[in-house]
Amino acid sequence: MLQRAFRQRSVFEVLLPDGDKLWDPGLCRIDEILDDEALVDRVADALGQRWPRSRVHGRPGTPAEVVLRMLVLKHLYDWSFDECEREVRGSLVYRAFCRIDCERVPDAKTLIRLAQLVGPATLKGIVERLVGLARQRHVIRGFRMRVDTTVVETNIHYPTDSTLLADGVRVLTRTLKRLRHEVSEGVIAVRDRTRSVARRVFEITQRSRTATVRTKAAIREKTKTRMRQLYREVMALTRAVVRQADTAAQRVAAGTARGIGLAQIHVEALAQQLRDTGGVVRRVLAQTRARVLKGDTHYPDKLLSLFEPHTEAIRKGKAAKPTEFGKLVKLQEAEAQFITDYTVCAARVPDQALWAPSLERHRELFSRAPRLAVADAGFASAANEEAATDLGVHRVVLPKRGRLSPARRLYQRQRWFRRALRWRTGCEGRISVVKRRHGLRRCRYRGPAGMERWVGLGVIANNLLVLARAGPPRR
Repeated sequence: MLQRAFRQRSVFEVLLPDGDKLWDPGLCRIDEILDDEALVDRVADALGQRWPRSRVHGRPGTPAEVVLRMLVLKHLYDWSFDECEREVRGSLVYRAFCRIDCERVPDAKTLIRLAQLVGPATLKGIVERLVGLARQRHVIRGFRMRVDTTVVETNIHYPTDSTLLADGVRVLTRTLKRLRHEVSEGVIAVRDRTRSVARRVFEITQRSRTATVRTKAAIREKTKTRMRQLYREVMALTRAVVRQADTAAQRVAAGTARGIGLAQIHVEALAQQLRDTGGVVRRVLAQTRARVLKGDTHYPDKLLSLFEPHTEAIRKGKAAKPTEFGKLVKLQEAEAQFITDYTVCAARVPDQALWAPSLERHRELFSRAPRLAVADAGFASAANEEAATDLGVHRVVLPKRGRLSPARRLYQRQRWFRRALRWRTGCEGRISVVKRRHGLRRCRYRGPAGMERWVGLGVIANNLLVLARAGPPRR
């Protein structure tokens, strides 16, 4: 049954009459902001959709206020779920902040399940509400807007064809062993080929170090020939494991291998997992054949991870990290480094395509276009400048690349243009802060929905800190 909050006296009132002096000033201001009923309502609506009658039936669940505050605390300090549980359980201040006090602290698994119910729509609504609170407190006015993009990496290892094949063999073999353990009637044959694959993958990794341009041509060709042979062997072993998984799934479907009672549900789930994983591994086999054996390095729709298949390879021109593996994220700011909107792009898009939607979103939030709109050269185009002018933006700052005409050079040398460009560089600092402080460097949640949730909670934590720094609301 859904609860909004616990009904009890504060632990500080009982044990520490002067416990408010233990609070960090910033955390105290965030606590006041989260007292807003509209924020709790959005989380309560999301938790109420867990089951058809979650609002009125069942035992009392974790209150929506507790879920919201624990998730905020987790992303405020970039903790894991286990760290969040441990820190809240051991601190009177965090217990009071999360409105738990003398009640039981939700364990990490409970918090994981509840966090998955807080979807992208709920998080967008919370960010929108924080924008409204920031306007009420005169922290932002919507006169300026800056936009930039970054890459939030998924939690995967560096993808190579050989390691992806090894991952497929390992996962299929592990699932087959679990299925054999659950089956009571019939026999599931399992041959473990993981060590055979691992030995060959290790040799591929070692030999790849001598296949560079610095190596002599004769040695390089000999190494490449041996590596192709090793890849063929790894692919043959992988195909054998896939056939083994298909046979096991077919036997479960035909009823020749089954469990007794409730175990049959688990057996059918494992068989479906074999079918799903087998399809993904076939994609890896196809791209390995094209890339390694046929030399087609520009194979379309490359799979970069078995566990995060939505991952994309994105190049942002960084010297330290030329290629990043994750999703492109757009961050949109107003004054005071306050992030007014974010977008996790489902597919890699040019920065220019994100300019017009950002202006439209700003106008939805503030009921007017910004006076100043600025972005880097990746957003620059004549069409984008015209679109911003048509929406009523007084000063559009989109610096163009390459050789400029004399008129354009004079235009970009104006004092207001250069000042706007200096203000735009604050985007880089804000991206650095949310990556280092709130964990947006690498997403630790699973799937596209997990990426949306990770970015959304990081943005919410950033905005709460900005509001806390601004101090109490002005009268």
